[in-house]
Amino acid sequence: MTESNRQRRFFPDAFKLEAVAAIRGGRPVSAVAAELGLPDRLVRAWLRWAEGRMAAGSGAPVPTPTKEQTAPARRVGPSPADQAAEIGRLRRELDRVRMERDILGKAALIFGKATGRR
Repeated sequence: MTESNRQRRFFPDAFKLEAVAAIRGGRPVSAVAAELGLPDRLVRAWLRWAEGRMAAGSGAPVPTPTKEQTAPARRVGPSPADQAAEIGRLRRELDRVRMERDILGKAALIFGKATGRR
């Protein structure tokens, strides 16, 4: 898949600020990035973004995380393996439905000819 075919992901400011807060709480950038499933460079860019935001005074200060907040973040949503299994299941179901549609279309033609209707 080329870069131009990828859909750009959007991360809300609150999400970015939580990642920055975890880093400021003493966790390494690489650990935070790995837990979020993101590249280190993106999380470092968020850190620079938050520092610039603080310097410009354009936003509320980034809170220092509590001990509970610095715990490892859990991935939200299904895992890639679950997504792949779901895609496979949906493809099989689509094939079955297409086959049923084709069979019913042929049956309608056959029964339509038998009764003299078209």
